[in-house]
Amino acid sequence: MTLPASWTSPVPVPDAAYRQQALDRQQLLTKPPGSLGRLEQLAVDLAAQQATHRPRADQVHMAVFAGDHGVCDEGISAFPRAVTGQMIANFAEGGAAISVLSRHLEATLEVLNLGTVEPLGHLPGVNNLQIAPGTANLAQQPAMTHDQVTAALCAGDAVAERAASAGAQLFIGGDMGIGNTTTAAVLACALLNDDPEALAGPGTGLDAAGVSHKVEVIRRALQRHGDNRDPLAVLTSLGGLEIAALTGALLGCAARRIPVLVDGFIVSVAALVAVRQRPGARAWLHFAHRSAEPGHDRVLAAMEARPLLDLGMRLGEGSGAAVAVNLLRAACSLHNSMATFRDAGVSNRED
Repeated sequence: MTLPASWTSPVPVPDAAYRQQALDRQQLLTKPPGSLGRLEQLAVDLAAQQATHRPRADQVHMAVFAGDHGVCDEGISAFPRAVTGQMIANFAEGGAAISVLSRHLEATLEVLNLGTVEPLGHLPGVNNLQIAPGTANLAQQPAMTHDQVTAALCAGDAVAERAASAGAQLFIGGDMGIGNTTTAAVLACALLNDDPEALAGPGTGLDAAGVSHKVEVIRRALQRHGDNRDPLAVLTSLGGLEIAALTGALLGCAARRIPVLVDGFIVSVAALVAVRQRPGARAWLHFAHRSAEPGHDRVLAAMEARPLLDLGMRLGEGSGAAVAVNLLRAACSLHNSMATFRDAGVSNRED
């Protein structure tokens, strides 16, 4: 299996002409320039990304990527690995937070199982890919083979293709995988050459002793991995199946000119991998919220990202991004529907 084209191909650039036209329109609307703050910039960025005079965030395509993590053998999670599969079933039944939020937003929701330890069998609405029965224990050996990481990247790229075919105006990726805050933290440490103590957090609810143990597991994994910063090598050695699929989806969306609303810590680490591989992908990313997971700030800073919300959320699933969608919709409505000074017969400061 070969890597998706989006892994190596140049990333398109948002349309500069539409950006300038959107900036010009913002100066004509019945408000002091800049008075709507970041809502103005959101609308301008979306106009450039969508190459349109009327940016929109009505057609939202969501995908939750799930997979198990062999590093759970090290005792780094407060929850058993079986919860991954149980939550996939909950997604299928519509009972999870992202299920509720996707209905609220009238968004399309896909659920993909990249690989659980226990086979799940058929679940309605779940794309059961089962690339591997979870990853290997990253503290002791490479988490994935080249074929496995390639398959996960291709699975994510295929989601981006489906989103493009459906006319998506915005993409949101979510994650589910017990142990994946450890995986995300070690990936970020390797890519940023940062200290595990700065990036490891409580995840699903570890106490201080649990976090200290997590830090030591991450140190062992980094020692095993060495100094290789190549994104594919890092992802293969240390990553998770769902994080690789998220990376593939983000790059696939950028390649297809679909704006992405990035969720919390796990998805932001996938975004970091994507940006380190193709720096141009950064121009297609909006960052939804600041996670309560402590390592998120370091990852956001590395991409010069300012999240829209700070609500203390740390659930994952794409839930924080889903909550932020209405901000993008409001930004588009204001940009598209406000009167200009001339339309409203209102004097502007030049008058």
